[in-house]
Amino acid sequence: MDPRVEKFMAGITAKNPGEVEFHQAVREVAESLIPFIEENPRYKHAKILERIAEPERIVLFRVPWIDDKGEIQINKGYRIEMNSAIGPYKGGIRFHPTVNLSILKFLAFEQVFKNSLTTLPMGGGKGGSDFDPKGKTDNEVMKFCQSFMTELSRHIGPETDIPAGDIGVGGREIGYMFGQYKRLRNEFTGVLTGKGREWGGSLIRPEATGYGCVYFAQAMLQTRDDTFDGKTVAISGSGNVAQFATEKATSLGAKVVTLSDSNGFIYDPAGIDPEKLEWVMELKNIKRGRMSEYAEKFGVEYYQGQRPWSAKCDIALPCATENEITKEDAETLIKNGCFVVSEGANMPSTTDAVEAFLHHGILYGPGKAANAGGVAVSGLEMTQNAMRISWQREEVDAKLQQIMKNIHETCVRFGQNEDGSVNYVRGANIGGFVKVAEAMLAQGAV
Repeated sequence: MDPRVEKFMAGITAKNPGEVEFHQAVREVAESLIPFIEENPRYKHAKILERIAEPERIVLFRVPWIDDKGEIQINKGYRIEMNSAIGPYKGGIRFHPTVNLSILKFLAFEQVFKNSLTTLPMGGGKGGSDFDPKGKTDNEVMKFCQSFMTELSRHIGPETDIPAGDIGVGGREIGYMFGQYKRLRNEFTGVLTGKGREWGGSLIRPEATGYGCVYFAQAMLQTRDDTFDGKTVAISGSGNVAQFATEKATSLGAKVVTLSDSNGFIYDPAGIDPEKLEWVMELKNIKRGRMSEYAEKFGVEYYQGQRPWSAKCDIALPCATENEITKEDAETLIKNGCFVVSEGANMPSTTDAVEAFLHHGILYGPGKAANAGGVAVSGLEMTQNAMRISWQREEVDAKLQQIMKNIHETCVRFGQNEDGSVNYVRGANIGGFVKVAEAMLAQGAV
């Protein structure tokens, strides 16, 4: 253990007691950055890392709404405005029962580095609520979203804070929130990203995180003169990110054999081809069903209450949620021949799992780099909104591919080891830090 890291983390835990997810995220960054900061004393003197780890603003509020039975329900609402050194706050909104201050602070902290890596002018933020959209009617979701935005609207704006979607917040929820913002403010502005194509959204935005995760893995593979062609891929999740990671990996010649949800995972040794994926999209996006139904439909194995990391694969794309790959899962993946891990979710690997990947020389793309495609295309959506134009699908996809290639190059520049291998964790952390740090130095102690 580095005593410098331990001293720094003692201060973080004292200031933020009990926030274990936030502590985990900060420690992972601190372990890379503190040796680098020691070599660059101007960052140390200005206490840049300490300032980045302290949110500029935290907004907490109640969200009362009326369900279909006419009963009043009350949820918590949050917005963490973490850092605005390089642009307005940018980050998603998550609706899930597990949402709390620790999770949102970890996500906002990660977002600062992720947004910096894209090279687009976006600061970092995150928000959400402990509201659970599962099992709610469209009318109930609309009532909640309108109440949530009624309070949030006074804290956001196209030049201040531009939220997007996240877990539990898709096109439906963005639409309801956008409509309420427009009603309250009497203006049609790009205050949210992930909007519908007909009212300011960008092509490729729904696909962007999943596609970008695959593009980053593709760039890592190219360092070993390899490709996705003929590879077996295990993917967790079955939402937006997992669906489009499956689509892109399949189009590159890979065979995706797993998808999952909170109840378990399916293993399809024949591969989830485009026709099966279309069925999954209808199941999850329209019918809001469970992956167990896939097993029944296509006659494959369903593993109740388990995650897909026991499946034999060459490439793993965790696209579900935080800390879904434990040390034991990582060791199982490595034992079964997995040599590439590209994170579509935020911090899906525990600290011990990451250490195992790095120790065994796995091509490991951390979330702040590998899943930056979503916020990158959100940034492109902001640009299109500001210019009142709409780019074609091929143009947005080409920009996304270039951004993911640039992120990979940044990781290599800051993370290359003496033997030529790349520590993508160190590369992403330092690469994301430098741009924000320089902006903060230029702007003074603010």
